[in-house]
Amino acid sequence: MRIDARGLTFEVRSGGPAEDEPAEGEPVLLLHGFPQHGGEFDDVLPALHAAGLRTYAPDQRGYSPDARPPEVADYRITECVADALALLDALDAPRVHLVGHDWGALVAWHLAAGHADRVRTLTAVSVPHPAAMAYALGVDPEQRDRSAYIGLFRQPGKAEDVLLADEASALRALLTGVGDVDRVDRYAAPMREPGALTAALNWYRAMSPTDLAEVAPARVPTTFVWSDQDPAVGRTAAEACAAQVTGEYRLVELTGVSHWIPDEAPAALAEAILTRVGTAR
Repeated sequence: MRIDARGLTFEVRSGGPAEDEPAEGEPVLLLHGFPQHGGEFDDVLPALHAAGLRTYAPDQRGYSPDARPPEVADYRITECVADALALLDALDAPRVHLVGHDWGALVAWHLAAGHADRVRTLTAVSVPHPAAMAYALGVDPEQRDRSAYIGLFRQPGKAEDVLLADEASALRALLTGVGDVDRVDRYAAPMREPGALTAALNWYRAMSPTDLAEVAPARVPTTFVWSDQDPAVGRTAAEACAAQVTGEYRLVELTGVSHWIPDEAPAALAEAILTRVGTAR
C-alpha cells in the first residue's frame, strides 16, 4: 500500500488478519534500518500474523522513492519521528506495538520517550537507547572503534564512492550476515538507484550529538534485542540500556548472531516481540 503523509508518499507493507478492517488486529509498526527497507521483517511477520497482529512495515524517508527530499536537514531524526506519527494518523492507529531495527530503533526510542501515548510496547533491535549509546561512546574505546564507520558515512560523495565502487562490493560486504546472495541483492539493488544511497546516508549526516545524549528515558514496556556478534554495538552500550527505560524492561541477548537480527534470527525476534506484546494484553 502507499500512504501520503507530510507531503511525501511512503511504500508500506501491510498484512495480518482482516486486511480490509485493520482495527480487527492489534497494530504493529515495524521500522527498518540502513541500508535495508521494510522487507527486512518479512520472515518475522508470519508469526505475528498467526498471533492475530496487524502489521505495517514502511519504507522510511529516503527509502521510499516518493519520500526522498533533497536536503540533509530533511533527515533529522525529528523529521523521521514526525513521519512515523503521521503514518499512524493515516492508518487511524492511536497506539501501536512498536518494533525498530538499527536506525528504525532510534526512531522508535524517540517515539517511546517523547510520544509514549502512541506506543503500547517497544521492541528495539540491535541499537540501544540513544543515551546508552552516548554513554558507551564516552567511556568505552571499543565502542568508539565500532562506531568509526560513521565518520565515513557522514562524508558526502566519498561514502557513496566507496560503497558503490566495483558494483557496490563494499555495500554488499556490509550486508554480510543477512543471508544468501539473493537476499544481499534484495537490499543492495535499491541502494544503487540514483539518489537512493545519498538519501539513506543523509540520516547519518543529519545526526547531531543531541540526538543521542538528550533523549529522555523510554516510558513504555520495552524489550531490547541485542546480538553478541554485532560489530557495531558492543556490550557496554547494550547493558547501559536498562538505565534508560522507566517502563518494565527486558534484555534479550542472542548468541552467535550478527547485526542483521531480523534476517538472521527471525524466529527469535518474533518470539521476543510476541512476549513483549503479551505483557500488554
